Amino acid sequence: MRRRVVVTGMGMVTPVGRDMESSWKSLLAAKSGVGYISLFDARTFPTRIAAEARGFNLADYISDGARWEEYSRNTQFALAAGQMAMDHSGLLEMKHLDRSRFGIYLGSGEGQQDFFRFVNLVHRSSTPDNQVDTAKFVRDGITSLNMIKESEQEPGTPGGHLASHIGAMGPNANCLTACAASSQAIGEATELIRHGDADVMISGGTHSMIHPFGVTGFNLLTALSTRNDEPERASRPFDRERDGFILGEGAGMLVLEELEHARKRGAKIHGEILGYGSTADAFRLTDTHEEGRGAIAAIKEALADAQISGDQIDYINAHGTSTQVNDSVETLAIKKALGAHAYKVPVSSTKSMMGHLIAAAGSVEAIVCLLAMRDSIMPPTINLENPDPVCDLDYIPHHARPGKVDIAMSNSFGFGGQNITLILGRVTD
Repeated sequence: MRRRVVVTGMGMVTPVGRDMESSWKSLLAAKSGVGYISLFDARTFPTRIAAEARGFNLADYISDGARWEEYSRNTQFALAAGQMAMDHSGLLEMKHLDRSRFGIYLGSGEGQQDFFRFVNLVHRSSTPDNQVDTAKFVRDGITSLNMIKESEQEPGTPGGHLASHIGAMGPNANCLTACAASSQAIGEATELIRHGDADVMISGGTHSMIHPFGVTGFNLLTALSTRNDEPERASRPFDRERDGFILGEGAGMLVLEELEHARKRGAKIHGEILGYGSTADAFRLTDTHEEGRGAIAAIKEALADAQISGDQIDYINAHGTSTQVNDSVETLAIKKALGAHAYKVPVSSTKSMMGHLIAAAGSVEAIVCLLAMRDSIMPPTINLENPDPVCDLDYIPHHARPGKVDIAMSNSFGFGGQNITLILGRVTD
């Protein structure tokens, strides 16, 4: 029998809350975290709104938070959420934790770009014929660029910092598969425990792309909403008038643990990772396959891994980005994978309130599934005012809905055709 993997700790920082419980309360209250961008001057950008983690201060979470002030928001979010997950798990009270079998697997994006300083450096190094004097660029860069911030551009850096902070000496890895990254990290961390390569893993994601490079890039792809006059109504998954997603930021971390290891120390168990499906569309880099072939395959693979049928799913947290193609294709994929049960299972997109946390999205949404299981209530999809006829499932519009959740599914579909489905369940035996 394969080793079973359970969740014993959770922590998150989101645009709607500074921790897990405040975020969950806001989601159930249908509160939007979308507003005007304050992290940089976005007044001339096509998109001037985002879902920021406003008021975040790492010193509120860890005792030496002040020393991390120069580090990227990615790293700071990871440290805060990781510390909360460790506190929640009770692992810090375990006297004889084998730290060589305690690892980290994150889905983390690149650090925040120092856009304006970089542009000024290029400008100062320009020659009269509009070339760049490379030698001058390097000389000036050594004295003008912040080396701490520059080192934070490596996506694997938050995982390294987190390992150092909590003393995790086991496997340490990072994947950056765009919007599917943290869900894939959870799936791969689960496999490490299943295969006996670790007993405990902190897994999840962290990301902030609310900076000029990030907003410009997604604007060039025409992926972001430009509903600037109505920030709180801009993210509207499955609505006929949806016009793109809203960038969010934050982190979600889960403590994954082998079942018997958790039981031996008397840990409280919040759920089990039952199934993991990972596929690729093998199509275009920025377009989802119009027939949802990769998404369908990921859902079916996760169901097979969990050894359950589709009609056992009680709730689906959709990828639900609020883009025209994603929402219609995900709806199709759910119907193709679950058959008639697709019309019976409640589905919601919490991106309608939190925006899209990119690499961190899947881990936060997996935690939402576990909280829905814990409290027997499912969060809503807000701003679903004019349902798209193509999107014809039960999306829990406007208000949270009470209902028992024993098994939940979380979908994450990323740029590049990456598709991840996680299935999480209640532990009853």
